[in-house]
Amino acid sequence: MATYTELTAAGVTTRDAAQLTGLPRSTATRRRPDPVLPAVRRVPANRLSAVERLEILAVLDQPRFVDLPPIQIYATLLDEGIYVCSISTMYRILSEHAQLVERRRIARHPTRTVPELVATGPGQVYSWDITAGGGGAAAKKKEGYSLSRRSRLS
Repeated sequence: MATYTELTAAGVTTRDAAQLTGLPRSTATRRRPDPVLPAVRRVPANRLSAVERLEILAVLDQPRFVDLPPIQIYATLLDEGIYVCSISTMYRILSEHAQLVERRRIARHPTRTVPELVATGPGQVYSWDITAGGGGAAAKKKEGYSLSRRSRLS
């Protein structure tokens, strides 16, 4: 494949280069690697400096704003006549500092484990289930109760 590429780069026609290398032209043109150009990101002229970002973070972490989402902080500050930054910038700054989680103080309940039923002999663990079966008409619903006895030995 490299030989085919070198021949076509030197000015040899694709038909002649394919015959010389023994490679079908369709395969050679299909397998050409696309040049991957690195994306050049320009830094915006109005980008906030690190000091300004820390000042905004200090405002977002004030005790009166600690349990409010950025949109409410933005509205509160605007009511007071203070513009710090846009709402999306608040979200970006909180995300950079891993504070973009549930900001309200809510109860964190511990995870509960599902009880495990263990039988060491026959007839020790019982379980039940109610199954609603559909009948011919909506008014004729059937409920089936099942009681099962489970054990390690049966």
